[in-house]
Order: sequence, then C-alpha cells, then structure tokens
Amino acid sequence: MAEESPFKGQTGLRRLWNALGYSRAGLRAAYEAEDAFRQEVLLALVLIPLAFVLATGGIERALLIGSVLLVLIVELINSAIEATVDRVSLEHHPLAGRAKDVGSAAVLLALLNVLVVWASVLLG
Repeated sequence: MAEESPFKGQTGLRRLWNALGYSRAGLRAAYEAEDAFRQEVLLALVLIPLAFVLATGGIERALLIGSVLLVLIVELINSAIEATVDRVSLEHHPLAGRAKDVGSAAVLLALLNVLVVWASVLLG
C-alpha cells in the first residue's frame, strides 16, 4: 500500500488552514514559474473589472468573470500536469508529449470559451 500524506487525517479548521496555505503556495509557484499564468493573470486583471462595467446584470457578470477564472483554473491544472510529467522524466516520450499537448489544448479551449462568452454577452 502506498504511503499517504500525514495531513490526510486532519479535519476541521486545521485542514482548512493547511489547504489555504497549500493553495497560496501553489498560486505563488505558478505565478513565479509560468509565463502563461502571469499573462493570464494580467488578462484577468483587465477583464474582471471590465465585466463589472459592461455587464448589465448579475448573471452576465458571473458568466464574464467565470469564463476568465476558468482560464486560470485550467492553466493551473495544465501547469501541474507539465510539472508532474517533467518530474517523472525529461526524456521525450509520446505519452508525455500527449499529456502536455492535451493540457495545452484544454487551455486553448478555455481561452476560446472566454471569446465565445464575452461575444455572446456583449453582442447579445
């Protein structure tokens, strides 16, 4: 049986506090190490305030902001996939390449989703 993290058994506020710290560390690591994540954060810093100006209601605002946040979420997952693949081996392998390509494709679809949602909301 594989060893599990000693933090897995924690519950309640202690677990929540630890999870918050891990999440903060992950966001910092992605921001410092990933150019694409920094660019997408910049995009979010422009588009999210713009959503508050351009949206005429709560649902429109949620769609605009949600589509932008989805890009950041997918980029974080893609970065985790890439880091894991690189940790396993830096040698070229077709499955490693496929994993990285699929992660990249997911980011592309999330970005296309931003375009579709923003165009749909703003152009009616």
